Amino acid sequence: MDAKGSCDSRFAAVQQAFEEIFDDPQELGAGLCIQVGGETVVDLWAGVADLERTKPWNRDTLVNTYCAIKPFTAVATLMLVEEGKLALDQPIAHYWPEFAQGGKDQVTLRQVLSHTSGTPALRLPSRTPEMYDWDEMVKKTAAEPLWWQPGTELGYGATTYGWILGELIRRVDGREPCRFIRERITEPNGLEVQLGVAEQDFHRIAHFGRAEGREGDSFAIALRHVMSKQPEHVATLAFTNPAVGPKQTTDPRWWSYRQPGVNGHGTAHGLAGFYSALLGGRLIGPELLSEFTREHSNSMDRVLLRPMRYGLGCMLEQQADQAASKCMGPNTFGHVGLGGPVSFADPERDVSFGFVTTTIGSHVLLDPRVRKLATLAYAAL
Repeated sequence: MDAKGSCDSRFAAVQQAFEEIFDDPQELGAGLCIQVGGETVVDLWAGVADLERTKPWNRDTLVNTYCAIKPFTAVATLMLVEEGKLALDQPIAHYWPEFAQGGKDQVTLRQVLSHTSGTPALRLPSRTPEMYDWDEMVKKTAAEPLWWQPGTELGYGATTYGWILGELIRRVDGREPCRFIRERITEPNGLEVQLGVAEQDFHRIAHFGRAEGREGDSFAIALRHVMSKQPEHVATLAFTNPAVGPKQTTDPRWWSYRQPGVNGHGTAHGLAGFYSALLGGRLIGPELLSEFTREHSNSMDRVLLRPMRYGLGCMLEQQADQAASKCMGPNTFGHVGLGGPVSFADPERDVSFGFVTTTIGSHVLLDPRVRKLATLAYAAL
């Protein structure tokens, strides 16, 4: 399938590999953007945006990026740190007294950002019925007891991350967190990323479909096994309480849902542009950018059930783990989203990468499509 868009001749192999993705008849649609030094060198899209295969994918097609939105929220909190409204090592309960319940009185912002806070999930009963009620979910998050002592273990906060950081932003700034991100990050930098899609843009949203035969690596298989057999395991609850997944992507309530840890909708150029703005110093200063991208945690993740390295709200490069590697330099940082959306940056080469897709496999981190594209892009730099 021929892709639409533009591609610098140096990256011809990247375009070819992107087009070859659609040799698999299961593929629906995808977008790819690569920027070097803030300049776009690859901006491609192809395929369809609906399950009926009648609606062409366009440059402005919006894709649910899921957890790839987490770095936007992390940077929003770091902006407030830079302004003196938040402190990385101040207990969250200092700003949000109710959060001290359940032994969480000493949990810090740094620990939440690095997934070492001991607050990765909400225990049963199911919170799905009230998931769209911000005040209720914040109340439930504040009341949740620790899973382990802060700073002692690592556990990815799939959804709790959004309620904790979002409520912090709301309390110290006064703005609803997704509005803060829009007014301070996305709109000033022209980023096509929305946290809570405006109703007039619903028609732009692409729908997800699952591809068969894409099993993922041994860690992904182990995670799926736990989730299918152990309903009260912390890994299961982190992703299912409340339920967030492909089924939600056809629900208008989900499209407009403002949960800044798990529900962004954007384009490949919107994701890549965020990292270009970050590297270009347009979001936070060099000191906090260094904090954001340096290692703050590195061990077996009790939620993802695999070794992980985190900065402050971003996933760090793991070159020894093929399924986790972003296939660029050793200081590459970024984030993945459920099913394939991913964005990251390599500061040494000043390159930003954004990929969105609606064809879901079972890979938890970097699937082969992204690894091949990133490898070819890095070789062309």
